[in-house]
Amino acid sequence: MKSLEWKSKGVFIKINKHTLFVIDEGNSENTLVILHGYPTSSFDYYKALPYLAKKYRVIIHDHLGFGFSDKPLDYSYSLIEQADMALLLWKKLALQNVTLLAHDYGTSVATEIIARHNQNQLNINIEKLILSNGSMHIELAKLRTIQKLLKNKITGKWVAKLANQAIFNRNIQNIYFDASKISQEELNEMWFQINYNNGRNVIHLLSNYINERYFFWYRWIGALTQTKIETNIIWATHDPIAVKAIAEQLHKEIPNNELHWLESTGHFPMLEKPKEWSELVLKE
Repeated sequence: MKSLEWKSKGVFIKINKHTLFVIDEGNSENTLVILHGYPTSSFDYYKALPYLAKKYRVIIHDHLGFGFSDKPLDYSYSLIEQADMALLLWKKLALQNVTLLAHDYGTSVATEIIARHNQNQLNINIEKLILSNGSMHIELAKLRTIQKLLKNKITGKWVAKLANQAIFNRNIQNIYFDASKISQEELNEMWFQINYNNGRNVIHLLSNYINERYFFWYRWIGALTQTKIETNIIWATHDPIAVKAIAEQLHKEIPNNELHWLESTGHFPMLEKPKEWSELVLKE
């Protein structure tokens, strides 16, 4: 699928003076809200969406700074504010009961939302939580060199300026289990969306989320250990960043959870094995 075809499926919704790109598909009374990963967008779900929309009304937005959403230069891009934006969007859509699914960067936005849910601070009810390949336990993650450089306040801006599509392609292919499962066209579309709205000017700001995972560790991991929400952990076994040890640790500490492995799959399971991954998401 082409990026502009994906764009034509969505709508633009203004939240706090900024515009978010939102996919809203399916007619079910059951709603699935999805928080996508870094540095990509809602486009990560274009293969899985037809499966998910059979059971759910599926709502996926591009976080501020990503995909087709606004990418302001004068913004903090804190995960705290990304959680604010998601909650304001869901309020605007009048959502009441949802299943929350998060991957990668989105898992940290989700843990902030869970922290607020635990403290009865939300006007939305989260019926179920699904976590997939995110480095919430940042101390166990195997960060790539480019991630370390981008999160650094000194080197980040320069690395973002120097990054090109060849470097991007290589980094994405390296986190697949089977690199042949991602096409050149998909890589082109991902790169197009990163650059959309001068996105490369903010990518080093987005990368600060890794530092926040350390800073808010006790708040966010604490939220998971205290939640009463039924949780499914769906984990690709061959993710070189969000490694199996993270899933195993989450399985030990989240009170009411089930762990499901997706074998021989890398960091983007919804793209590499969309049918199998979706079946695990839809599993009762």
